[in-house]
Amino acid sequence: MLLFRWAILLLLLVAGVSFAFYAGTGQIKYRRFGWIVLKWTLLAAFGFFAVLIAERVA
Repeated sequence: MLLFRWAILLLLLVAGVSFAFYAGTGQIKYRRFGWIVLKWTLLAAFGFFAVLIAERVA
């Protein structure tokens, strides 16, 4: 469980660094990569925490 939390945190950090690169360079590829990483990270995080909540409810 701790591994998944760290993975989510690191992926959010990767997305943030990608957006910082976009702000610094203006290259669209960094923004696009940041959005892709952010989207899939948030989907995985919501799924992970939904399973944790479902375990506690059941």
